Formats: sequence, C-alpha cells, structure tokens
Amino acid sequence: MNTIIVKRVDSGTPDTSEIRDLARAAGYTVVGEVTQSRRADPALQIGEGKAEELAALVEETDATTVIFDNRLGPYQTYNLGKLLPEGVEVIDRFTLILEIFGQRAQTRKAQLQVELAELRYELPRAEAKTSLAKREEHPGFMGLGEYDESREQDIKAQISRIKDELERIEQTEQHRRERRRDSGFDLVALAGYTNAGKSTLLRRIAADLEVSENEDLHPDLDATAESKDKLFTTLGTTTRRADIDRRDVLVTDTVGFISDLPHWLVESFKSTLDSVYRADLVLLVVDVSEPIDEIHEKLVTSHDTLYERNEAPIVTVLNKIDQVSDEELAEKRAALSSLAPNPVAVSAKEGQHIDRLLERIDEELPDWEEERLLLPMTDDTMSVVSWLHDNAHVDDVTYGDEDVVVSFEARPAIVSQARSRASELRTAAAESA
Repeated sequence: MNTIIVKRVDSGTPDTSEIRDLARAAGYTVVGEVTQSRRADPALQIGEGKAEELAALVEETDATTVIFDNRLGPYQTYNLGKLLPEGVEVIDRFTLILEIFGQRAQTRKAQLQVELAELRYELPRAEAKTSLAKREEHPGFMGLGEYDESREQDIKAQISRIKDELERIEQTEQHRRERRRDSGFDLVALAGYTNAGKSTLLRRIAADLEVSENEDLHPDLDATAESKDKLFTTLGTTTRRADIDRRDVLVTDTVGFISDLPHWLVESFKSTLDSVYRADLVLLVVDVSEPIDEIHEKLVTSHDTLYERNEAPIVTVLNKIDQVSDEELAEKRAALSSLAPNPVAVSAKEGQHIDRLLERIDEELPDWEEERLLLPMTDDTMSVVSWLHDNAHVDDVTYGDEDVVVSFEARPAIVSQARSRASELRTAAAESA
C-alpha cells in the first residue's frame, strides 16, 4: 500500500520520523511526503496551495492513501477528499494508530478496546455525514465514506454494549489480581513509551519463559512477550515471574504510551492500564539514548498519566545505556533528577545492571513481616506447613510431640492468612480433644 505522509507544524521544521515508523508498522510503503510550517487551515489542515501540491504528488506516485500526522476533523477529511484523485483514502495519525492496534489485538479485551476506540473516532464523522446529507452535499462524502441514516444511533448503542463488556472483563481481572496477591505474589508493572524496551526488559528479568506453572492463577495473560524494534508489539498484557530469591514477583508488560494521543483513544485503552494502576510497584522504562528534551517530555506525560490513579511507588529505569557514553548518561541523570531522583540505569538488551534492578524491586516492594506461629499437631497441620513453604520464606520449623513452631517471613497478606489458618487448627484441635 503506497502512501504519502503529510505533516504540518505551527513553526519550525516538521519531523516525520515517528509517523513514518507508524506507517511502516501498519504495513504501508511511504513513497513521498509533504510538510508545511504554518497555522492550521480550518478547511484543509494544510494551505490550499500545499493541498494542490499533495494532489499532484499522489497522481505522480500512484499512492492509494494519504496519512496526516495531524488530527483531521470530519470536514477537513471531506474537503481533502474532494481535492484528491478518486478512491484515495485520507487518514490521520489516530486512524493509523487504531489500524496498528487492530492488527496487534489478540485477546478479547484488546479487540474490544480497539473496537471502542474506532467507534469513538467514527461518531463525530457519522454526525458530520448527517449534517452534510441534510445540506444535500456530495453523496459519496469523499474521505468520510457512505452515509447511513441509522449509523449514528448504532454507534452509540455499540459503545454502550462494549463498555459494559469491558467492565465485566475488568471485574474478572481484578478478582484474579486479588487471588495472586492472596497467593503471595507481589505485582510489578512495566510502563513507558512504546519502543522503550519494556518487552526486552521483561524477558531479561524473568525467572521463567512462561507462566504455565501458575496457569490456574492467571489464565487471562499471554505467556510470552516479543522483543522487537517495532511499535506496539505488546498490545495486551504479558506477565512473567521475576527472578528474585525470596519473593514471588509477577511482572506485567503493557501497551506502550505514545505521544499526543486524543482523550477518546486514551479512554478506550484505560482498562489496559489498570494492571499498572493496581500494581504494588511500577517500573517506568525510559529510552536513555533519546534526546534529553524528548525524555523529559515523555517523563512528564508518563507521570501525569500514572499519578492520576496510581498509588504504587514508581521507579524510573533508564534503559539502553549500551547506546550512550558514561558522560552522556551522567549528564542525563543530572538533568532528569527532579523527575527521576533515583533511577536505575540498565541495558535490557545486554543484561547490564539487571542485578541492581532486581535488588531495587525487592527494596521498593511492600516490606515482609516476620512471624512465629505455634501450630497444634492435627491431621491438617502438615498441609499448612507445606502452604507456608510455598507462599513464604520459612526460616525454621521445629517439631514437638504435640505442636509445630514455624518461623517465617512473608507479605502482610500471607501472614494474616497464616494466622487465620493457625486459629482454625487450634479450633479443630480443641473440638477433637
């Protein structure tokens, strides 16, 4: 699919590198570009002369699609469609992102989120087509597609249905997260912009290549995460166990943030971020090889997104240190100190300083409590001792004639459950006496 890239900026030189990457990620072949530095034209986004230049380039290259890196309103799409050769599709940055999401969506939840975002995007365009139809404008609606009188109401009904289904899925996932916590797992989430190296980092810190040994605890989660230099490789969530000696830690990779997303798109994928918002610790992964201004801007946006609903501590991970010198790393650490006061610098690709990151994860997660329980010797006592070995760090077990003393460290939730189980054993022992 041949495409022309278009980007307008208010001032300065337009940078088309990201939109080109997005286009390639969606499977397009970029055969040309048109850029402009000026205020937005209300009718066409770019100036009329530049739009005519675009139409000529489309003819010359036989492009079938024009992709704008700007947000296009319904009427701008319609007006551009009138200027371009017949059959040429006009899409903007957000339609393109939705295409990529649609290609990557594997789970039912991801597919619903894509569908919801597409419907939210289509709604104002359906409203525009209704308005144009009432004015008896062109029946083809150019870039907007055909007119269907009932479409607007259909979209609103579908949005309501999908939101209800996503809410049910989220309730189920929340129950699973609580079960994982009750089973002694600490939950760590990876957050950050797309291509920061989150999936590579997950593979590096994972103790296992799949989560099959805990399949009953998280059947909703994919077992693997690809590591590719590709935008939006991870659309759903991927969870693995981390290699930390005394803790059972589950680390979840999530869809990457991307700059300049409209509210309706962020809203559609909010439930994906719930695995971040409800974690015990968030690792905010940053590509330290990027320009300092870009890193700063991404950190600010990430913090705004996370602090809105997140209560867990955030540790900034400066990834890809193999691509910068020690001097550059030191400069960037100093420049980012207000946003990332105590970051961990690693190379997920090369495995540098992963041990430091694991130590930091252990330090930041909720403190374990020490406990010493006296268990009466009953038929069920050994199953409780076995459960403690599975869910806690057992320091010592002393067997007497009539009781068992267990000394252990564990998450507060596990200590509470252990006390409850000990109480049940004592009740059973008293009743049988």
